[in-house]
Amino acid sequence: MSELNKFHVSPSPHVHGGDTVFSKMGTVIIALLPAYFVGLYYFGLGALIVSGVAIVSCLIIEFFIQKFVLKQKSTITDGSALLTGLLLGMNLPSNIPVWMVVVGALVAIGVAKMSFGGLGQNIFNPALVGRVFMLISFPAQMTVWPAPMPLNMHYLDAETAATALSISKEFSVHAVNNWDLFIGNAGGSIGEVSALALLFGFAILLVRKVIKWHIPVSIIATVFVLSGLFHILNPENFPTTPVFHILSGGLMLGAIFMATDYSTSPMTPVGMLIYGVGIGIITLLIRNYGIYPEGISFAILIMNGATPLINKYVKPKRYWEGTKR
Repeated sequence: MSELNKFHVSPSPHVHGGDTVFSKMGTVIIALLPAYFVGLYYFGLGALIVSGVAIVSCLIIEFFIQKFVLKQKSTITDGSALLTGLLLGMNLPSNIPVWMVVVGALVAIGVAKMSFGGLGQNIFNPALVGRVFMLISFPAQMTVWPAPMPLNMHYLDAETAATALSISKEFSVHAVNNWDLFIGNAGGSIGEVSALALLFGFAILLVRKVIKWHIPVSIIATVFVLSGLFHILNPENFPTTPVFHILSGGLMLGAIFMATDYSTSPMTPVGMLIYGVGIGIITLLIRNYGIYPEGISFAILIMNGATPLINKYVKPKRYWEGTKR
């Protein structure tokens, strides 16, 4: 037997990195906690109820679909359904009725995730599908935002106020100072209000190498540059500054935690940059010209649909390509 025939090479990967689905999901959940706790502080009991119902609903719905519909072993212990519930809850106002949260969870898990085959096979971000379905189905309830009131113990009867983006879009004014937006003292969804807390979570994900910088940075940079151009060229119609656009709305939450979903985002660095720039452009166009003040959710879902094309046409060179034979 020749020396060459003594080697038996199995398909890659050859060495397990030690990561599991649960560890990845757990790290993302930990990274979300700073923004979640800020939401609990400013929106109180309502934030706790809405997020809790979203999490429990996602876990129960996934369990029942796998057990009684798909006849599969339950995977709710891998952390993915819990993460979907947490993200869905953090994307909702803290005064929305409980039954609507359950409907959103059903769409997120039952339609956007399990109908495609479960974790890793969905082409659209489940939490965002649930949120956008709720926004289209219940526009009145999804666009009424509780005013930030530290440790507020009211739920459905909480005092409401318009978001900074809504005011700036309707009245063409810079509605809230940037510092309040940075720390979270502004109306909005439970998990989107504090840019500081979201950036802290971003740092955790980067240090733990759960995500790469390409998608969040390209989204934020694109919105910053384009909003700056709009503001410089037509300050009367677009009075909001680039910093305001970055700090307000769900941009930071979407760019860091939603657009970077493994299953729905491109695989290569160049593909990630294309994907992020696309999200940034669509987000700002919807903010400036659409009927909704916020556009990040729609932008991410649109680019989720473009991900297979990006992966097809933006590929790294195979190791033998470009070499002489």
